[in-house]
Amino acid sequence: MSAKGEINIFFLKKFRKFILGFVKQRRHFVVVTGGGTTARAYQKAARKIARLSHEDMDWLGIHATRINAHLLRTIFRDKAYPTILDDPHKPVKTTRPIIIAAGWRPGWSTDYIAVLLAKRFKVKQIIDAGNIPFVFTKDHKKYKNAKPIKSITWQKYQKLIDSSWTPGMPAPIDPIAAKEARRSNINAVIIDGKNLKNFRKVLLEQRYVGTFIGNGQTRLRLASAKASADRQDYGEAKKVEIF
Repeated sequence: MSAKGEINIFFLKKFRKFILGFVKQRRHFVVVTGGGTTARAYQKAARKIARLSHEDMDWLGIHATRINAHLLRTIFRDKAYPTILDDPHKPVKTTRPIIIAAGWRPGWSTDYIAVLLAKRFKVKQIIDAGNIPFVFTKDHKKYKNAKPIKSITWQKYQKLIDSSWTPGMPAPIDPIAAKEARRSNINAVIIDGKNLKNFRKVLLEQRYVGTFIGNGQTRLRLASAKASADRQDYGEAKKVEIF
């Protein structure tokens, strides 16, 4: 949803075509939706009326992710698993190439859900296709001298952001997800999700514009890995992409 409160139908049409093009190549996708503008609108309204706890803020955000997830599941209806995955540990038995996941519990963002699903499906890299094109040296919305970072280790990334989670914090990957990704040796690629041309380069393992985060490895072009675990309940995917 845009800042004007409108759903970007034009982009969603392009996004649908984009994903289905890769589905034809036997790619499988797990799409983890964020709350975005919808979550921020509800949180802002509630804060103007009453004092909210972080848990209250999180639940508003979680339910926003779920309505966004239902929208995506609907537009991918024939190709998507028919149930929103609102718990990353729920069994999934499907041969459909797309799974749509959403928020689970308070205490972290959907970044953490993406990392947990990457562990589950044995995927070594997630794609954060949000509205931030890079990791920056500081908050680029506040500081004009913030510089984009092309490659960074999880250890250094964790020093750039707060160590504790607060709803709506301005970090491409939240601290809970970063900690788990570092521990589990899962990489992340940060890109502008609306730039589908650049997104395509990530999926095709070509040079892309964005930030790579990992445990000291060199910057990778690879944005996916062959699925090994859970193949028994998720078909014979050629590749699984999580973003």
